[in-house]
Amino acid sequence: MALTEVAPRVSPELRTTAFYFTYFMAGGASVVFLPIWLAEKGINPEQTGIINALPIFLIIALNLVVGRIADRASDWRQVIVIGALIAGIIPIGLLWVNEFWGILLVWTLASLPPGAIGPVMDAATMRMTRRNGTDFGTIRAWGTVGYMLLNAGTGFLVVWFGSDIFVPLFIGLVLLRAAVALFLPKFRAPVNEATIGAARPVASKLREVLKPWFLLPLAGFSIIYGTHWILNAFAALLWKQQGISEDIIGPLIALGAFSEAAMMFAWRFFGGRVSARTVLLISAGVTVLRWVAMAFSPPVWLLIPLQMLHGVTFALGYLGGVHFIANWTSEDIAAETQSYFVVAQQAMSVIALVGFGWIVGALGPHGYFVAAAFAAVGALCIWLSKAMVAPKKDALSVN
Repeated sequence: MALTEVAPRVSPELRTTAFYFTYFMAGGASVVFLPIWLAEKGINPEQTGIINALPIFLIIALNLVVGRIADRASDWRQVIVIGALIAGIIPIGLLWVNEFWGILLVWTLASLPPGAIGPVMDAATMRMTRRNGTDFGTIRAWGTVGYMLLNAGTGFLVVWFGSDIFVPLFIGLVLLRAAVALFLPKFRAPVNEATIGAARPVASKLREVLKPWFLLPLAGFSIIYGTHWILNAFAALLWKQQGISEDIIGPLIALGAFSEAAMMFAWRFFGGRVSARTVLLISAGVTVLRWVAMAFSPPVWLLIPLQMLHGVTFALGYLGGVHFIANWTSEDIAAETQSYFVVAQQAMSVIALVGFGWIVGALGPHGYFVAAAFAAVGALCIWLSKAMVAPKKDALSVN
């Protein structure tokens, strides 16, 4: 039963949406709760940083392997379900660890499977929705909704139950995700059914797309993605130093997630009207303007629209990237190529986490100027790709 598709009468899109809704819930809880739980276990800030960073380093290598395995399986669903089941079992070990090395081991092992199946899930869902004429963005948006709900809910749980509730909550959420994974549909097209690859020439081997015009947009958005870590890691601190109270900072952060979900829901109304690289270029340009504005420590009334731009600077660029990959690759390398894209983003995240820590310490809010400069480099990469190979519009999608 674990790997067999169930509930065939429910649409594939609805079953996939249910999985995305649960996929980010555990992460939404851990963002709020994990630092508190670790502190009460006697873990110092430096050790907390290691516990958070080590899985990112390991996932960078694991993603490439898992993506390749998924592409060679009869269906991507098998890898996703196995990963979700493993990710549901390992965190149970958190019930028996109380010191740094034990927590580091269990948390790292618990973080690897969900991190590895994420790119596979995106690639599989993109192929399914294109074949069925449905919308990837709407399905993916529910993942952000689930994340936001746990962001908000865990705040109340901290007040009511203290940090002791974290491990049972986390285990319950990953087990929920594992259970929902059993209902995922098969994603690959039947052998006798036409796929997007049949409509126009696309790459079926990775070496066919390992060329500058294809890699530059992915590298460009990965740089842009990396610049967002100055916001994720340091915005709350900078705003507090600016005199903004915590009861305002929380809603400001939530606005970013709200705009991200809103953009994904709205994608189906305009996503097919412009090329994917044009979408990426718009995302890059708005990112530059957003970070420049943030560097001037704007007041709350201006921070509100700047936070709402998160839907453009992140969500729009993310959607442009996954559509660009899907446009130029066949199902044979879908997950592997998407994994490379995610690996590039993760690598930039690590660089940004280290670099912006020093930059913000030295420059304060003016560190956003550095983020804007890097975003401009990302925009240049995307523009160069368009200059090398012009986008081609067709009835299926954009590139």
